[in-house]
Amino acid sequence: MDVIQRKRELVKEFSPMLVGSSVLLRTWVGLLIAIILVGVIAFVIQIVKGHEVTGMRDNVVWGIYIINFIFFVCLSYSGAFIAGILHFFKTPWKNSILRIVEIITVLSLIIGPIFILLCIGRLDRLHYLFIYPRIQSPITWDIIAIITDLIGCFIYLYLTFIPDFAILRDNSEETPAWRQKLYRSLALNYHDTTSQRQRLHKITRTMSAMIIVLAIIAYTVLAWIFSLTLQPGWNSTIFAPYFIVAGLYSGVGVIIIAMFLIRKYFKLDHYIRKVHFIGAGIVLLVISLLFGYFTFSEYFSRWFSHKIHDVNLLNTLFNRYFWEFIFANYIGVLVPIIILFFKKYRTIKSITFAAVIAVLGLWFNRYLIVVPTLETPYLPIQDTRPEFIHYSATWIEWALSFAGIAAFVLFFILIMKLVPIIPMSGIIDNEREQKGKHKITTQNRK
Repeated sequence: MDVIQRKRELVKEFSPMLVGSSVLLRTWVGLLIAIILVGVIAFVIQIVKGHEVTGMRDNVVWGIYIINFIFFVCLSYSGAFIAGILHFFKTPWKNSILRIVEIITVLSLIIGPIFILLCIGRLDRLHYLFIYPRIQSPITWDIIAIITDLIGCFIYLYLTFIPDFAILRDNSEETPAWRQKLYRSLALNYHDTTSQRQRLHKITRTMSAMIIVLAIIAYTVLAWIFSLTLQPGWNSTIFAPYFIVAGLYSGVGVIIIAMFLIRKYFKLDHYIRKVHFIGAGIVLLVISLLFGYFTFSEYFSRWFSHKIHDVNLLNTLFNRYFWEFIFANYIGVLVPIIILFFKKYRTIKSITFAAVIAVLGLWFNRYLIVVPTLETPYLPIQDTRPEFIHYSATWIEWALSFAGIAAFVLFFILIMKLVPIIPMSGIIDNEREQKGKHKITTQNRK
């Protein structure tokens, strides 16, 4: 089949996804906007009244804001790593999920750092961080790593979009004029010639290797912010690899959930197939085993050391946070392992359920790393009021947390309305490659 004709067919196939708008989608978008508006109101209240409207106090100076930051940066790291691996090693079934992974990576890097800003009491002094940075501080290096990672991932995402922008530019006569003008600008005069295609593939391949390195560096530096302190529960030599494995654990889980929702809503069963869920489920199984091993090593070493501060921390975990500890470190690890270990349980719905449990368990795991440690300081707490000793998130913090999640989903939907979630250029490249292999096989037979 002629390539030009094939491009037209793909544009016609994906056009309803780009320009269509069902009642369900409009309702969903309206709900997301409403959640974001509630978050804006909560943000204004926090700016006007200060951090006293949150549960954070002199002792527990970090709350769910920092937990959400770690979680989203965790997603970005895993997305960058997985996207780089899929592209660099030319995985056969990468085309169906690669764009999902790339979008998750960039959006997570945008949403995540916003939660750090919510922790700052004086946003008017934020620019001092860039004017007078302390190069000895891990936080300064964390900011450098995140900004560098964001720029690299954004460039990588845009490079993978260019061929599809060109296809939409040349085959979208019925689309509104503003869309055609936008596609014309974003395509950067790309016409899918052999030289342009080879050059673009070479650049994206180089970028895929770079973002793998950037992702590892960014999340390692984030782990060092905790592990280089003397706080009980943070001062650990395995925090960097532990955070990296945890990042992959939640990242694969979110990718599976996104695959399930996109497949179901847009009816992309012939692109996102069961084999993709089984492959992702096996990866999640391997990572869950690694994550469980690191978690056991971390808590067992503290328990066996009999250090008074570690014992106090474990007492806090086992008493005040018993059920959260059980869910994060037992249910959140063992349930995915049990579901994914047995072949007969590896259905699309069960794999997605295991992914949901894994993501929730990982979020609670981050919570248990941050809050109980701050509630168990080295120095005795002078003010014994319960609200100063113990942390409890207020509706302001929850509203802003859900607003961040809503913004993530809303931006994801908007990007899907701009370019197909299944790369059309990837489909054509796969067909071109299969045709070339078939031609070589035919010639060898002759």
